[in-house]
Amino acid sequence: MLWKTVLLLALVDQVLVLENGLLRKPPMGWLAWERFRCNINCDEDPKNCISERLFMEMADRLAQDGWRDLGYTYLNIDDCWIGGRDAQGYLVADPKRFPNGIAFLADYAHSLGLQLGIYEDIGNFTCMGYPGTTLDKIIQDAQTFAKWKVDMLKLDGCFSTQEERAKGYPLMAAALNATGRPIAFSCSWPAYEGGLPPKVDYSLLAEICNLWRNYGDIQDSWKSVLSILDWFVDHQDILQPVAGPGHWNDPDMLLIGNFGLSFEQARAQMALWTVLAAPLFMSTDLRTISAQNVDILQNPLMIKINQDPLGIQGRRILKEKSHIEVFLRPLVNDAFALVFFSRRTDMPYRFHSSLAWLNFTCSGLYEAQDVYTGAVISGLQPETIFTVIINPSGVVMWYLYPIKKPGISQQ
Repeated sequence: MLWKTVLLLALVDQVLVLENGLLRKPPMGWLAWERFRCNINCDEDPKNCISERLFMEMADRLAQDGWRDLGYTYLNIDDCWIGGRDAQGYLVADPKRFPNGIAFLADYAHSLGLQLGIYEDIGNFTCMGYPGTTLDKIIQDAQTFAKWKVDMLKLDGCFSTQEERAKGYPLMAAALNATGRPIAFSCSWPAYEGGLPPKVDYSLLAEICNLWRNYGDIQDSWKSVLSILDWFVDHQDILQPVAGPGHWNDPDMLLIGNFGLSFEQARAQMALWTVLAAPLFMSTDLRTISAQNVDILQNPLMIKINQDPLGIQGRRILKEKSHIEVFLRPLVNDAFALVFFSRRTDMPYRFHSSLAWLNFTCSGLYEAQDVYTGAVISGLQPETIFTVIINPSGVVMWYLYPIKKPGISQQ
């Protein structure tokens, strides 16, 4: 046990200066949890239980229905895959639901140009009661994931103490790096510490984690979306500066395609998550998703904005008494994403504003493209008054870019 402790401490010393080079843009993909939870009843519900079949079918859809080619490359397993540990203490998948094991699934995902993510927990048990990765199992489990050719690990924090989390997350980051396999690291650590300093050290998180969950789990409802958005906005002065290439705040999965959001609310979540530079993890049934929801999730301009290489998280810059809010995200080439968001519940609202009112100080000429309709709004100078019509609990989203800078003649 002593040599393991010494080795772990040595790994921690190394990890603080290591850069795994992963997730320079927010990750995109599919995650099982919100839609399929811990459904292990494969006898009565073989199509929807957490199983090898489910993940292979979702992998097929990602590869064949255009998702992969747009950037949705991660196929992520969540809780309830574990069958236990073998006689040597190694994790094994449930033999009935994953008869070929996780390495087989990883190979299958890779053969389709996808990446496989897996789930564990730093406590004695996972959130649903399966064997966790306790401190003494960290190196062994990291090596197991690498052997299986896993590409991402989400490490939850149920059934753990504050001390175990403070030791365990840095140790797992070090152990993953020590395997030599590039494995992106998703940490739930801050969500278990209230999400804010002083209990949460975001400088440390940015050094050891590629993304992290700050807040509670999303549920399939508009109320849940708003609760997460409100928390992110209330604390944006803390959260916005710590996000960037290789280390992202994660407000949790996209609900689009499920049961709890209207059409307007689905478009709103997609736009708001994009302006927040959030990971885009779908959690819906890609075998039955409607064309309308596919259009939202596969919007190429939306994805371009989400994947902007600057990696700057947006902020809410205006909150009006009319229950209209405006969010802004800086992008490359002096462009911006603007989201006009309505919390109204009565009728479409005509919102009048100007770039100057939104604190744009440049004196150049701008053009905007509506991200959802494709309509182009030309001739926007800072003082130009414009009107956007925003549906209740909906958004209008602009991709705003300069077409002429002061003092530069256009040929």
